[in-house]
Amino acid sequence: MASELTGALAHAMADLDEEKVQALVQAGLAAGANPNALLDECRAGMTLIGKRFETGEYFLSDLIMAGEIFKVAAADLAAQGGSGGPSKGKVVVGTVKGDIHDIGKDIVVTMLRGANYDVTDLGVDVPPAKFVEAVKETGAAVVGMSGLLTISFDPMKETVAALKTAGLPVKV
Repeated sequence: MASELTGALAHAMADLDEEKVQALVQAGLAAGANPNALLDECRAGMTLIGKRFETGEYFLSDLIMAGEIFKVAAADLAAQGGSGGPSKGKVVVGTVKGDIHDIGKDIVVTMLRGANYDVTDLGVDVPPAKFVEAVKETGAAVVGMSGLLTISFDPMKETVAALKTAGLPVKV
């Protein structure tokens, strides 16, 4: 069964076929496939989705749908011991204080998790101190800040300043 899944799961993911992705994940697990191999197939599908977005075949709504499908499949596989190997690094992400938009942030979080980064998602309307606290707690080397509105510029500057003041060596 595992050999039959090679490529099929990635293509089902890339085609945004939620039912088929779930059926293939469950069939693979039932057949004794390695959860990490199945997770790698899902990641390959996410790569195809990214290429389709780059060429204009897929749109933002497709990326959101892909993220939801991947999130469910990854949770099922993680419950069976799938991790996809060692983390590539730690990242703290959030939408800055004063902004509640999260679509772009959520897409980035899903793609980072799909690429095997350990992501701490702080949510929306996040004050600078919370970014600092999360970096201290997680040891993250990268901070991603989201903001859709022009009023987000000052909170972003304040967050960068707070990270520098705290002496945290992170890339923003």
